[in-house]
Amino acid sequence: MNEIIAQKLSLLPDSPGCYQMKENGKIIYVGKAVNLKNRVRSYFHGRDHTPKVAAMVSHITDFDIILCRTNLEALILECNLIKLYKPYYNILLKDDKHYPYIRVNLNEPFPRVTLARRQASDGAKYFGPYIGATAVREVLEHLKKLFPLRTCSHHLPEHGPKRPCMNYEIGRCPGPCCGKCTREEYGAVVQRVISFLGGRYQEVTRDLEAEMKAAASALQFEKAARLRDQIRDIEGLMQRQQAIQTSGAEQDVFALVQDDLDAMAQVLYVRGGRILGGDSFALPREGREEPGEVLFDFIVQFYEDERKPAREVLCPGLPAEISEDLTEWLRRRRGGPCTLTIPQRGDKRALTLLAEKNARDALEKRNAKKQVQYERTIGAAEELARYIGLDAVPRRIEGYDISNTQGAQNVASMVVFLDGEPAPKEYRHYRIKSFEGANDFASMNEVLSRRFKRCFAEDEKDRWPLPDLVLIDGGPEQLAFAREAMLREGADVPMFGLAKRLEEIFLPGREESILIDHHSPALHLIQRIRDEAHRFAITYHRDLRGKASVHSALEDIPGIGPARRTALLQYFKSVKAVREADVEELQKVPGMNAKAAKAVYLWAHPEEEENQEDQARGSV
Repeated sequence: MNEIIAQKLSLLPDSPGCYQMKENGKIIYVGKAVNLKNRVRSYFHGRDHTPKVAAMVSHITDFDIILCRTNLEALILECNLIKLYKPYYNILLKDDKHYPYIRVNLNEPFPRVTLARRQASDGAKYFGPYIGATAVREVLEHLKKLFPLRTCSHHLPEHGPKRPCMNYEIGRCPGPCCGKCTREEYGAVVQRVISFLGGRYQEVTRDLEAEMKAAASALQFEKAARLRDQIRDIEGLMQRQQAIQTSGAEQDVFALVQDDLDAMAQVLYVRGGRILGGDSFALPREGREEPGEVLFDFIVQFYEDERKPAREVLCPGLPAEISEDLTEWLRRRRGGPCTLTIPQRGDKRALTLLAEKNARDALEKRNAKKQVQYERTIGAAEELARYIGLDAVPRRIEGYDISNTQGAQNVASMVVFLDGEPAPKEYRHYRIKSFEGANDFASMNEVLSRRFKRCFAEDEKDRWPLPDLVLIDGGPEQLAFAREAMLREGADVPMFGLAKRLEEIFLPGREESILIDHHSPALHLIQRIRDEAHRFAITYHRDLRGKASVHSALEDIPGIGPARRTALLQYFKSVKAVREADVEELQKVPGMNAKAAKAVYLWAHPEEEENQEDQARGSV
C-alpha cells in the first residue's frame, strides 16, 4: 500500500457510491458499495482474498470514488462506468451477437411482419428475442403459411390499382395493393399474428373456428376447409413446442455454475409459457468468487447490452440485501412492471435447475474444448520440444517454403505460429532477387539471410523478434543452406527440416532422422505449419503468375507509361485501332506529344522503322 492509497483510505466516507481501482492511471476494476469506507478498506486490510481479488489488489496503485445518494444510483453508475471503461477485472460479456426479434410495424396502414436486430421505441410491436436468425426465419415462414400478410415494401395505399403479385395468386397475401381486402379485414389478420406471437394461440384458434363454422353455415365450403387446415397447422405447431407452464409466462431464467477457475452463466428465455431458447456465457476468472455477487454482476451486464428484461426474472442464490435495488433497476430497464423471483420450490425452481443443468453442460463442453485446444497448440509445442531436445517450449515457431514454376516467379513464404496458433499478421512474402531460375537451396539461403538480418537492424523500430524455432520445408540439404544463412547473420536459433515422404524430422549435424508417431499432436502441429507455409507461398506465386499473364501489348512501347496507355485506349477504344492510327491522329490523344506518337506509330509499323535504319546506314 503506497502513501496515496493510505491517505485516501483514511478519508473514505460512510456513504454509498462507486470506486475505481487503478493501475498507473488505467482503471482495472469498478465496484459499488453500500458503505464505501468498509468496502474499499477490505481490499487492502483483508487477508482471505480469492485469487482474482488478490491478483487485482497486487496491481492497484491508486483509486477514486464517486459518492451517490442511494444504492440504486450506485448500481446505475457502476453499469455506466463498466460499459465506458471495460475494466480488466470486471465481468465483461464478450458477446457481439444481437439476438433477432420479430417486428410488427403498426405504423403502416397495412402492417408487415419483419426481422429486426434491435428493439426500438418506434411504435412497432417486438417479439423475442429469438436465439439466432434461423429460428426467426422459421417462425416467419410458419406465419406466412398460417396468416397471409404482405411481404412487399410498397408504400400503401397507392394511387390506382396494381396488378396482383404471385403471393396473392398462391394465397400468401390478401392483396391490399390491388384492393382485394379492406384495412379492417387485413387488421384482423394482424391481430391474430400478434396474439399468436404473444403465446395466445388459443384465442386465434377460437376465432378461426367461429369463422369456419360461419363459412360452413353460409355454404362457403372451400373457405371453411381452408380455415380448418389453418387451425390444424396451428395446433400441430404448438404441440411440437415444449410446454412447461399453462400460465403463458414471460420469464428470463438465470443460473450460474463454477469450477476452480471460471464460471458459466446460463439464460433461458420463456415466452408464452414455452422455452424459446437459451444461451450460455463464459465468465473467466470468476470460478472462486461469491456466486451471488457474480450472478448479480452478470445480470446487470446482460441487460445493459440493449436487452430488455422479461416480465419476470428468475434468479436463484441472489443475496436478499441487493435484490430490492436490482428489482427497481430491472423495472427501469424494462420501462414497466418486472418481478425478481428467487424460487425455492415448484415449477419455477424446476426452471432454474434446468438452467443450471444447461450451464454445467456448457462449462464442461468449454473445458473439454479448451483441453483439446491446449493439446493441439501449447501441449503440442511442449511435446515437440521434447522430441527435438529443446530446453524451453517454443512460443514463436516460423515455417518457410519456396514456390516457383520452372524457375519463373521464384517466391518464398514465412508463416508464424504463436503458442501453436497461426498469427497471419506476422506472415511475410519474399521474391527471390539474387538469381533467376529454379534453385530451392539458394532461394532458402537468401530468404533466411534476409529474415535474420532484420533481427539486428540499426533502427529498433525495424527489428524483428527472433523466433524460438524454425521449420524448413525440406530435407538435410535445404536445412544446411538455411542454417548457414542464419549463422552468417549472427543468429543461432533451433532449426529443423521436415521431409514430406515419410514426415521425417532432420536436425542440424545429426544423420539419423526422427520419426514421430502419426497420432502425435506434435506431428500434427508441424504439419499444420508446413502446410500453411506451402499454401501461403503457392497463393503468392499464383497471384504473381496471374499478373504476369495479363499483359498489354502497349506496355512494350518505350516512353509509353500507364497514363498514356490508358489515354490511348480510352481514345481509340482498342489496341487494333491504335495500330491503325497515323502519327497525326496519335498526337490528338491527350497527353501525347510528337515523340510519343512517333514511338507508337513505329511500334505498330516495325517495317518502317527498319526502312529508316537502312536509309540511315546507306547515307553513312
